[in-house]
Amino acid sequence: MDLIAPLVTQYAEKYSSAENPLLKEISEYTFQHHPEHHMLSGSVQGKLLEMISCMISPDRILEIGTFTGYSAICLAKGLKVQGKLHTIELREEDARVARAYFDQSDYAAQIISHVGNALDIIPGLEENWDLVFIDADKPAYIEYFNLVFPRLRKNGFILADNILFHGQVLKEEVKGKNAKGIQAFNDFIRERTDIEKVVLTIRDGLYLLRKL
Repeated sequence: MDLIAPLVTQYAEKYSSAENPLLKEISEYTFQHHPEHHMLSGSVQGKLLEMISCMISPDRILEIGTFTGYSAICLAKGLKVQGKLHTIELREEDARVARAYFDQSDYAAQIISHVGNALDIIPGLEENWDLVFIDADKPAYIEYFNLVFPRLRKNGFILADNILFHGQVLKEEVKGKNAKGIQAFNDFIRERTDIEKVVLTIRDGLYLLRKL
């Protein structure tokens, strides 16, 4: 189902800043060559990620789910001069494609790529996070949150993507492991009193969380 009317999306794209040439290249490559190209953040959400990062000016960013590198480059724009972004991708080919694009960007030295299961990698990253973007295995969202939250600074932010999961969580009976995983995460977040939260109805839904 189309959660956002196509005309609204087109209007938003028209009146938002255009993609820079590298992001446009990543977008075109992904749509032409990747069977799951719908997972790409896209220009409007990418610009939102960039804006949030620039507002926070983070020193340390964690991205869980690199895909082809689009969102990491958007997030990296707000990094402090000595800041670092760690990004984790399970699939080696996607990680390879993303790394090639990172190396063409202005943030090549600031983006650190990891390949493997994020649940195994995150505990070994001895960082305190200013901003975390969760966009990987949907049933594991609660596990990702529980791993990163203790190392998220006070007033740090977590962004969780796809929290509407193609509209499937809006149905009376939620079916499928991914939709059920997202619904469980949404319920889990709703009950927490140690964060502020807001659902952004952009693209496939984005949860913006602030640690109190």
